[in-house]
Amino acid sequence: MFQPGELVMYGTTGVCRVESIDRPNLTGADCGKAYYHLKPLQQDGIIYTPVENSKVSIRPVMTREEANALISQIPTIRAEACRALTIQALTQHYQAAIHSGDRRELIRLMMSIYAKQKQAEAQKRRLGMVDERYMKQAERLLYGELAASLEIPFDQVQSYIARRVGEQISPQA
Repeated sequence: MFQPGELVMYGTTGVCRVESIDRPNLTGADCGKAYYHLKPLQQDGIIYTPVENSKVSIRPVMTREEANALISQIPTIRAEACRALTIQALTQHYQAAIHSGDRRELIRLMMSIYAKQKQAEAQKRRLGMVDERYMKQAERLLYGELAASLEIPFDQVQSYIARRVGEQISPQA
């Protein structure tokens, strides 16, 4: 059970702070169950979810060490632009990566869409709306968790990653 003040990843909402654990006055099947009161860090609103929730994944935010180790692995992650025959198939592929909760899958998804973006730019075309939507969602989830883990602002995560990956790739003087 998570404790008040802890940061957690809640499904596809992203990083949330556990504000409290309550037993609301409910009737029916949920009577007497404990609920988390979650406050998302990257969006407005409050989430009440059962402590014992099998429908939406909830896990601890990665540690600073885990975040830095993940960033160190980025140069080894391979991804190719995903080409699906239909928009529906592309959406299902992207949703599977988003819902997996696997951080490496989010990176692979982002790298795949980035590759598509570069190909589209080379052909003087725009990236598709489905690709743009899932790129933003993957960035929000991954960068939100990295920002919380590394204790840096969300808008500095991308430059932090670029700097760390650049240090790994460039020869040491």
